[in-house]
Amino acid sequence: MKLRYIFGKCLPLLVAVLASCSLERDPLDSYSDVTEGIETDSVRIVFKDKAAILSQRQTLYDKLRDGQEHWYLDMLLLGDSHSDNAYAGSPGSETTPFEVNSIEGSNTNLLRDWNGHTSNIGQANLLINNIDDTPDQSLTAAERAQYKAEAKIFRAIVFFDMVRIWGNIPVVTINADDITSDNIDKIYSQHFPSQSSEEETYKQIEKDLLEALPDAPATNSDDKRILSKAVANAMLAKMYAEKPLRDYAKVIQYCDAVAADGIDLADNFGDLFGVILTDDSQPASQSNPAIDAKARNTKESILETQFFSGNTNWVTWMFGRALENWTFYFEWAKWITPSLDLIKAFNNAGDTKRLNETVVFYSCGWNIYYPSGSYAFMYKCRSGFNSIIKLRYADILLLKAEALIMGDGSLNEAANIINRIRQRAGLPNLSGSITGNKDSMLDALLNERRLELALEGQRWFDLVRLDKVEEVMNAVYAQDKQRPAQKYAFDVNSYRLPIPQVAIDQNPNLIQNPGY
Repeated sequence: MKLRYIFGKCLPLLVAVLASCSLERDPLDSYSDVTEGIETDSVRIVFKDKAAILSQRQTLYDKLRDGQEHWYLDMLLLGDSHSDNAYAGSPGSETTPFEVNSIEGSNTNLLRDWNGHTSNIGQANLLINNIDDTPDQSLTAAERAQYKAEAKIFRAIVFFDMVRIWGNIPVVTINADDITSDNIDKIYSQHFPSQSSEEETYKQIEKDLLEALPDAPATNSDDKRILSKAVANAMLAKMYAEKPLRDYAKVIQYCDAVAADGIDLADNFGDLFGVILTDDSQPASQSNPAIDAKARNTKESILETQFFSGNTNWVTWMFGRALENWTFYFEWAKWITPSLDLIKAFNNAGDTKRLNETVVFYSCGWNIYYPSGSYAFMYKCRSGFNSIIKLRYADILLLKAEALIMGDGSLNEAANIINRIRQRAGLPNLSGSITGNKDSMLDALLNERRLELALEGQRWFDLVRLDKVEEVMNAVYAQDKQRPAQKYAFDVNSYRLPIPQVAIDQNPNLIQNPGY
């Protein structure tokens, strides 16, 4: 008998013979015997030749680009609508719980995220665990090392997202064997893995990134789609900032390594999200649509996925108008609606530059949170040509400021960093009354991250990391009159979301998080 492995080991490999490894081709959906497992003496050959390896590598990059629901859409729902930055948008059983704090294990968005992430881990494991056994000698040692490094960076990113959402998760680094009646006792745990602690998961992330760093491809200023050394350094910085593995000296070390790789702030904040219009001197409209992204591969971008004519970013119409097609799918309420509280935070800071790149107002056919004649929409993903930026330098630079504040208390150096971000936004430097006090500096840092990274899926994780969930979220319902009533108060159990009940039903070794 054979049982289904929940981490995707038994999925057909999406492979085909390739002459090159372009990152622009569409995902493949046909099964090929190029990578069909064959037995050679005692070794099972999963990838027969270099073409099969390149195809599997491409599969990972395709998942970065095309897995927009769990990589991006749902991360914004959690990061912003489950915080004070946004409302859920379109009301429904899967979205409203994020804004009123009533998320349960039955939530189907969480299930698709769990399935998407665990499937991605399985695909990364296939490459990591089998590339060295590929007999094709045209695949050089350097290529094997690079492709394995890219897969480890990919796996580390997935584990990082998972551990921050769910806490204790199964840390699967192997591809399970088929279960038979003869070996079920031996390999049962491979198919139904127990959860690792958060600390154990972060240790695996650390191991993957440190092992990948020497062989990862060099950062390419002309192509930020690559899982490069800068990506590994940025992820190390983010990882060391998280509890229970906080190491502020290493946060600073790896933030500096990102900068040493040629990454810096873009001169113009709007370049990150802007579009080229038919007539760039006029605002976007039905008669003046977007024709391309304003910029890709900016010096601030560390990792992004890119979209072009004929293969556009479909997520944009989940948030508002697709500026390349003014009326496309604009007859229903959108997700991730910017909150009054967020707009108030921008206005209190006098931050019109970033506000205008983050929020836009249109007339629409609904009035759930705002009057239909002037309704707020997320604006950072505004056309099908916009890149999805997974990592950018402002996030990393502000993490360095956080490490300076929380670590050795270098408040002046932290203030200099925050002021760099503020100056680009056209804001004055922090006052001396703020920069001389650690608590005031931490509040300023958290507010700066909110304004700079608004509607990029960061806010909830910032509140969790800095232990601000109860303080901020239990107060926002009273001060933001448009937010629906709070279902449950935030408490110590709110910092992690429920494991999907379907996953628990499939794997009896999974334990639900406390409070759910």
